[in-house]
Amino acid sequence: MDRREMIAAVASLGISTLGRASTYAPRVDGTRPAIFDPRTFGATGDGRTKDTLSLQRAIDACTSAGGGIVYLGPGTYLCGTVVLKSNVTLYLEAGATILGSGNMADYQPHHLIFASGAKNVGLAGPGTIDGNGPAFWVRTNRPPVAEDKLWSDAIHLDWTHTPTHPSPMVEFESCTDVHISDVFLCNAPAWTLRPFNCDRVQVRGIVIKNPVFGPNTDGIDPTGCQDLVISDCIIETGDDAICLKSEPLNGTPARLSRNIVVTNCILTGCCNGFKFGTTTFGGFENITFSNSVIYNDDVPLASRVIAGIQLSAVDGGWVDGVVISGIQMRRVRAPICIRRGTRHTDNVTPQNGLRGVLVEGVHATDATVTSSITGLPGMPVEDVRLSDIRIATVMSGKPEWVADPVPEVPAAYPQSRMFGWLPASGLYVRHVHGLSMRDVAFSAPADEWRPTLMFDDVQDLRCDGVQSTLASKGEPMLHLKNVNGAWISQAKAASGSRALLNATSSSNILVSGSDLRGSAAMAEGDSHTVRGEYNIVASS
Repeated sequence: MDRREMIAAVASLGISTLGRASTYAPRVDGTRPAIFDPRTFGATGDGRTKDTLSLQRAIDACTSAGGGIVYLGPGTYLCGTVVLKSNVTLYLEAGATILGSGNMADYQPHHLIFASGAKNVGLAGPGTIDGNGPAFWVRTNRPPVAEDKLWSDAIHLDWTHTPTHPSPMVEFESCTDVHISDVFLCNAPAWTLRPFNCDRVQVRGIVIKNPVFGPNTDGIDPTGCQDLVISDCIIETGDDAICLKSEPLNGTPARLSRNIVVTNCILTGCCNGFKFGTTTFGGFENITFSNSVIYNDDVPLASRVIAGIQLSAVDGGWVDGVVISGIQMRRVRAPICIRRGTRHTDNVTPQNGLRGVLVEGVHATDATVTSSITGLPGMPVEDVRLSDIRIATVMSGKPEWVADPVPEVPAAYPQSRMFGWLPASGLYVRHVHGLSMRDVAFSAPADEWRPTLMFDDVQDLRCDGVQSTLASKGEPMLHLKNVNGAWISQAKAASGSRALLNATSSSNILVSGSDLRGSAAMAEGDSHTVRGEYNIVASS
């Protein structure tokens, strides 16, 4: 039954019809009942009496009858774990709330709404699922954060969970044809919604709202899913808004996450906006993220998104084939972070790596942390293309915050703050093979002292139409170290800069068709390694 049929069936009943214990609306062919009301199975909806068994009886009766709708009218239904079954849609009417019990003994397994191995199963309606998260949170009483660390802090670290707590609040495990639409999910004790190893999943028009300080309250965590669409969702949470994963289940190998579309969403929180890579025991292929907003209001740094786009391969799996386009960001700390690492050396797949990433049409304002693309020595990130991107940063930091050299930290948790304060203001790139940048522009505060872009151990670099505002003391926009094979074209040196680029220990560097009118020279450092052609120079 699709959403239109469901709404039509519910509308045809009327509330008074649903209230009669023996009356259900038949299907069009009149062969079996389609609507089941938990109140006829003993539910009270008074917010005090536990209605778990009544909801479960309605669901069991519905699936036994061949399927249909379990309809919750207005009221508050206090529940522990409710298990959905095949061919059942749980529909929450406006004014209907499923409220999670504050007693962990009521959760078997540790979820409020759960389905395993079900087919044609879903959640729908304008009602609410409230996980009663504060019942499972306690303060950490951690010491105050030092001033020079505030840029990397996260407010949810002020809280942690009780020893046991329901998570994910809503989970569909190994299900096929999952439909989730319109519902309002709030106050999740930890993760909010996880489809795990599911096929053909549609999540449309839902709203997730968890406090920004809620510990580990991810919005949607699709894990090992294939043929998945997430669209038209609004997510406000205390951890990652949308995080794709691939991990083992009960001893079985991690499943490939494939054919995934995320579009038309509004995301905010204090961790990452769109993320995948924790965990990455298996692979990610054919992923698109488009036409979305990632933002924070004018709140303290600890309450802001850590990275708007966080892509990682760190557990021996692989990423191959990602397109991200049409993303507006505001007050996100680091707009882009791409990372290949080695957290789990005991799990290395033949396809291990991170490659084939296209990021285009990104506009980010009020950023504070440097974007980065980093691999490891001998384990580069490969084939990344950045196009039509504008990033404006508003925080220059202090020179003493910069580590020299930047640590490799191969086993560290992948995130934009993992290296500390980076020595470039706009983009830091290390251990990368095959990076193309076209029409990319950066701006920074007038007292920004770092170069805009830094490349270290990079092969096959293409920069076309890159520009930035002037760094203090005329620092060159581009710093190249251990770069082999770079073509810089249509670049524009900021007025007052010492040079367009600084190159050291690099080879096969070509600069062509670039505007050097604002700089004193084309290159500094090992300038003999740089060859220039057809540069536009100031006329005499």
